[in-house]
Amino acid sequence: MASPLTRLMNRLETMLQRWSGMLLRRALIAAVPLMLLATSAAASEEKKKDDKAPVGQYVDLSPVALPIVVDGRLVNYVFASVRINLVTSANSVKLREKEPFFRDALVRAAHRTPFTKASDYSAIDEAKLSAAMVREATAIAGRGVIKSVVVTSQSPQKRIPMPRPAPRR
Repeated sequence: MASPLTRLMNRLETMLQRWSGMLLRRALIAAVPLMLLATSAAASEEKKKDDKAPVGQYVDLSPVALPIVVDGRLVNYVFASVRINLVTSANSVKLREKEPFFRDALVRAAHRTPFTKASDYSAIDEAKLSAAMVREATAIAGRGVIKSVVVTSQSPQKRIPMPRPAPRR
């Protein structure tokens, strides 16, 4: 299929042959608006091709509240956003439909074994969360589909200092 620019050039050539008695200047003046139209048409075709670019290979989970538990007591909640990165061959559309299952698995894992950081009660342990979530996501999506799990953001419900150690007796 000929590009719009090629078709325009062919049309100009036939116009010049028809208007052989006309001055070249008049033919060029008539051709300029046609060339502008052809370039805008070609640009819009390229834009349409760019609109169909593939979507990223990941599943973003809605933010979830994860508990911070110390010595069996709930001391804080951290709201975390998590991204599950997929391999390039994964069907991301199908797996995005399973986002509620991934989120549920994350909340259940966090309540089973909280991702509490020993040094900070206002943040979660990203390494623990990532390891647990890779296991859970693999169980949901199947083997060889999950590349990694990343915590994209986290914010605590309240900023609390670390507790003071108990006095020695």
